[in-house]
Amino acid sequence: MFQLAVCAEMVFRQLPFIERVSKIAALGFQVEIWDWTRHDIAALQATGATFSSMTGYIEGDLITAQGAQRLLETAEQSIGIARQLNCPRLNLHGTGLNGEGLPVKPTPVVTGAMWLAAQRTLQRIADLGRRAGVVFCLENLNTEVDHPGVPFAKAADTLALVSAIDSPHLRLNLDLYHAQIGEGNLIELLRRALPFIGEIQVADVPGRCEPGTGEIHYPAIARALAQAGYRGTIGLEAWASGDDELALQRFRAAFAL
Repeated sequence: MFQLAVCAEMVFRQLPFIERVSKIAALGFQVEIWDWTRHDIAALQATGATFSSMTGYIEGDLITAQGAQRLLETAEQSIGIARQLNCPRLNLHGTGLNGEGLPVKPTPVVTGAMWLAAQRTLQRIADLGRRAGVVFCLENLNTEVDHPGVPFAKAADTLALVSAIDSPHLRLNLDLYHAQIGEGNLIELLRRALPFIGEIQVADVPGRCEPGTGEIHYPAIARALAQAGYRGTIGLEAWASGDDELALQRFRAAFAL
């Protein structure tokens, strides 16, 4: 019913990256990657894997003139790589993140002017996606545990921005791990966000491991999504709590209806 993908950055970490991608694909999953500049693109192509999503920029932000310009420039570069990998979705965040997932420029207070600037930048991103025939997805994050200082981090924020643009080339990457930490009430959130979702990512809370290791009842999430008519991609962006293959089996079982 759902297309299942696995983030190669977070599982089979004892293997070289290209071997991780091949392993995930051999187990019947699509593959998600993060910063494409760290990887050998030709080697990724040679794996024959189906790529579900990748980071859609290198640097930049939504709120400053210089940052927005840099975001657009590196988004265009990312589109070229996405075409090589036949990857349909490119992921965005509220601001540029460093290698530890922290904002390059923390923004503890978001002003009304920043909201308007973010909307203008995202309109330009949506226009770029339309011209290139790709979909950019704005991901919600949590600021309590993993990403302090990121603006427009909550799912309510990303939903407000994406729905204001209302373009098929700018959708939500709705991360339920982050949403559970920041907001909770996940099934109602999914119902509200459904018209704007490009992809859903999952991990359990606490610990950010596979479904079944924490407090989120993912089989209920799966049933609610099926009832609402969602048939898109669900990506596992989680650490394995133990054996990697067992973690992927648990992920598949949680969304098997």
